[in-house]
Amino acid sequence: MSSYDFYAPVRVLFGEGSLKKLHTLEMPGKKALLVISNGKSAKMNGSLATTEEELTKAGVSYVIYNGIGANPLKSAVEEGAKVGRENGADFIVALGGGSVMDAAKNIAMFIPQPSDDLWDYTFGPHGGKKTPENPVLPWIAITTSAGTGSEADAAGVITNPDTYEKIGVGGFPGMFATYAIVDPKLMKTVPQAYTTYQGFDALFHSVEGYISNRHNLMGDMVQRAAIENIGKYLPRAVNDGNDMEARERVAFANTMSGYSMDVTACTSEHSMEHAMSAYHQHLPHGAGLIMLSKEYFSFWISKHVCNDRFVDMAKFLGKEDATKPEDFITALTNLQKACGVADLKMSDYGIQKEEAMTLAKNARETMGRLFACDPAETTDEEIAGIYERAYK
Repeated sequence: MSSYDFYAPVRVLFGEGSLKKLHTLEMPGKKALLVISNGKSAKMNGSLATTEEELTKAGVSYVIYNGIGANPLKSAVEEGAKVGRENGADFIVALGGGSVMDAAKNIAMFIPQPSDDLWDYTFGPHGGKKTPENPVLPWIAITTSAGTGSEADAAGVITNPDTYEKIGVGGFPGMFATYAIVDPKLMKTVPQAYTTYQGFDALFHSVEGYISNRHNLMGDMVQRAAIENIGKYLPRAVNDGNDMEARERVAFANTMSGYSMDVTACTSEHSMEHAMSAYHQHLPHGAGLIMLSKEYFSFWISKHVCNDRFVDMAKFLGKEDATKPEDFITALTNLQKACGVADLKMSDYGIQKEEAMTLAKNARETMGRLFACDPAETTDEEIAGIYERAYK
């Protein structure tokens, strides 16, 4: 495939020290809702104080909302929108990792709408399937992790625990960030385990895009850049969080994987993990993807639907002598071993093997649009089989 439709109207400021350039940019409003996580990292690593200083220099007032957790919930987005409405916020600043950015862009969408129920604007089985009645507020992404690529795309993954739906919400006009600040210095204090989980999330965005039935020339370019940089630099970032060259390269790979989602798509591996963490919300998204990955990609290799692309990706990961698609699994396993995550277990997070069919059905029902991007069709039994073979 050579044709593509690529639209990612985000001005990206990339590089160490980029956050201190924020005040030089033309602000998209006068009063910001500053969205951060419900943890302590933004305060402890100094990024919150720097962001506050930059907004003050830019002549912007702000109010802080710190209600976002990992795997952000529908209720957290609704509460954030309520805070924004009550305080007259006319734009959003997201300071944090993928969860904060996913929630913030949906808060920006939701604040101007007449509804109090975010699910009115979702397209899952229990969604209202509405489009926004009013224009989305502008938002600024300041990413403190390298995993989701959320600074470069227009949708965010939100969980509704009442319906066991963890789905992409948004994608409406106006939901791209106005600016994205990608400052690797802000990522120095990300713990080792989460550096790994986030790095593999970014990797799989591009791996899935490369084998998807929407692959194209533009996607191939950004995906190769992401896969090569993660393969070479993620182990270094994991083993030494102060290695700024490694942090920078993994951050670059993450943004490239954001572009991958803009121009191609993820496949059903992401749907499958969303089902896992919809039922087990304490499961880190990247960890779930790692647990599935070897069996998931082995399944597609057994189908022989894109052999050459798996050989390509094995080489991108550093196995230069790759000649067969199975070499990708070898390269992937070696990368997981180098990062200390080759033996993650679903059972450690309360997942039971007997859940396989429930998860398979949930994945297809809630995130079927990614199954439509797979390199071939699957059955629920085949998807359940991948869960079962991946189970430890």
